[in-house]
Amino acid sequence: MSYRFCVNLNALSLGEEEALHLGVNTEKTKRFLFVLASLLTGCSVAICGIIGFVGLMVPHLVRIFAGSDHRVLLAGSYLAGGAFLIVCDTIARTVISPLELPVGVITGILGGSFFVYALTKKQVVFGER
Repeated sequence: MSYRFCVNLNALSLGEEEALHLGVNTEKTKRFLFVLASLLTGCSVAICGIIGFVGLMVPHLVRIFAGSDHRVLLAGSYLAGGAFLIVCDTIARTVISPLELPVGVITGILGGSFFVYALTKKQVVFGER
């Protein structure tokens, strides 16, 4: 469903005024995508627990490698998120071989490390990007 809005998201990444000039109803698009993202996030966390935390980290990593085109970013995030969870599950099953770690432990360690790195890497200067 969110893939339908790739063109609108690309236009919005230019800025709201430019997107409006390109024919995007910015308020309606932002409102709909906010509700959609909230529902999808709530459902994924309700179904799979904190493993849904992967949905916060993987798109940032995909953006680094794939760029900011939302047509590529959304599809890449779907595939990379699934691959990331398979790798985390494999690690959780093999780290302490006769026993199994919960997958949330591995995703939490990797996700927490990533966010600490991301927060320390970017320096915010007012008025500049």
